Formats: sequence, C-alpha cells, structure tokens
Amino acid sequence: MSGSEKGPDNFTAFYHRTLAPLRRYLGRLLANRTDAQDIAHDAYLRVYKTMAEKPVEQPQSLLFTTARHLAINQIRRRENSPVQPEAGNVIELSPSQAPGIESIVAARQEWAATESAISRLPLGCRAVFLLCRLEGCTHPQAAERLGISRKTVEKQHARALRLLRASLQKDDLLPAAARRTAANS
Repeated sequence: MSGSEKGPDNFTAFYHRTLAPLRRYLGRLLANRTDAQDIAHDAYLRVYKTMAEKPVEQPQSLLFTTARHLAINQIRRRENSPVQPEAGNVIELSPSQAPGIESIVAARQEWAATESAISRLPLGCRAVFLLCRLEGCTHPQAAERLGISRKTVEKQHARALRLLRASLQKDDLLPAAARRTAANS
C-alpha cells in the first residue's frame, strides 16, 4: 500500500479482499479449517502492526509470506506434539467430495431449462433426439424404429440440436464449452 492508502479503512478493504484466498491457501497447507482461521488471524495482526510502523509496497505478498511462516511453525509444532490426532479426525480434515449447494441449484435449474426446451421441440425432432441421445440409438436404428429414412433422422437430429442450443443460449444456460462451439459454427 502506498502512503495514501494507509489507515484503518484501507486495511479493512485489504482484509476483506484477501481473507477468502488466504484461508483457502492456509486450509490447503494445514488441512485443518480451524488452524487456518487462527493462522490467518495471527498473520493479519502481524501485518497490521508492520504496516502501522512503515509503508509496505506489497502488502498481499507480506501477508501470504507471514501466513506461510506461521503455518510452517504450526506444522512443526504438530509433528513434535506428543498428542497425535485421532484416526477419526482424518475424515473431518479431508475436503468434502459432495457438490456445494450452489452447484446443485444451478444443475437443477439447467436440467429444468433443458427439459423445457426438449418439450418445446417439434414432435419429429423430439422423437429423434430422445431416441439418439437418451436411448443411445444410432441414426440407422432410430430410422428403423420410427419408420423414416436415415437422412431424415440425420436432419431432424441436427435440427433438434440447433433448436436446443438456441433455446438454451437465449436462457443463458448453455455451458461455456457449448457456447464456444456454437459461436464457431
């Protein structure tokens, strides 16, 4: 922070801007959320005192370096401790593999929009799309089941994909990779 950025208001902004990344960094380093929060608190306290005494050109670097040193000291204390963590705590320390609530809600919204877009497809397109995508039929198999030519199946399938892409793009629910593909075609 330069001289004009001193003061408690600017440190508060610095704190809010760097807290989440610092806790994530320390959480990975220490594999313990509580220790990460404690070390982050201690690091901010030391950096605040340093910044009050003299100007700091790169406060974020100072913060992360201070936190890393404190974390390494914590790990060393943990290794030298006569009391080892219980075997049951190992599961608690590992990150959850379950998706977060935001991911679940977003996936449900995308699925609902996709189902709605499929239901709005013209009947022939929808039948071909469902056979090819959901049941895994090849174009010749779908043609045989529907009693139409393979060429018609190919055209209906392409049309269904084009209509679905357009509908999902309009709703801004098309995944980023599909948006790039659609923009290039």
